[in-house]
Amino acid sequence: MPDSAVPALPAAVLFDMDGTLVDTEHLWWQAAAELADELHRPLTESDAPEVLGQAVEHTAAHLHRVSGTALSEAELAARLGDSFAGKVAAETVPRPGALALLAELRDARVPTALVSASPRRVVDMVLGTIGRDWFAVTLAAEDTPRTKPAPDPYLAAAERLGLDPAACVAVEDTPTGVASATAAGCAVLAVPSSDVAIPDGSRITLLDSLERADLALLGKISTAPGV
Repeated sequence: MPDSAVPALPAAVLFDMDGTLVDTEHLWWQAAAELADELHRPLTESDAPEVLGQAVEHTAAHLHRVSGTALSEAELAARLGDSFAGKVAAETVPRPGALALLAELRDARVPTALVSASPRRVVDMVLGTIGRDWFAVTLAAEDTPRTKPAPDPYLAAAERLGLDPAACVAVEDTPTGVASATAAGCAVLAVPSSDVAIPDGSRITLLDSLERADLALLGKISTAPGV
């Protein structure tokens, strides 16, 4: 008989990057806010769903639409990307509890993946700071046909690990990321990095800090029943 004292483990844990593992979500907002100011259309709280957790192209399209600028969406995306990359290069700080949780997963031999909507150059900058060896797989915005909130990034991560997405736990911080992970069939641990509300769901667990996350919790989340 199996030992009931041994906790269940998730097949894998798939981590978002910005705002989840590293404290860069505010840098992304700063980059968008600075560009919005230049376009004479300052950001407000109502813009948060179009910025936080979104890919560069999505936010560029939003700024293009609301500002009426003569600059193209491609030009705006390039400026946003350059600004954000510069800020990340100057300031990358792990979120509280992030590295300790990664170490616990490594010691338990639970595979992990990094699943980001940021460009590859930003992902590689962050990996250069926190370490590449934590992850068996890393995915950036360019690595799938669609990025978050589409399910493609999480589906691709699970496929590369040879696993069923439903057996994996995704760790996210924004509604956009949670939507992507749940659409892929993953259970989700949501640790919000802003005041934007995370939707409820049968396989969505809310936590206020990764410092409170551990193997036992992730195992419980992974075995939670679906809808």
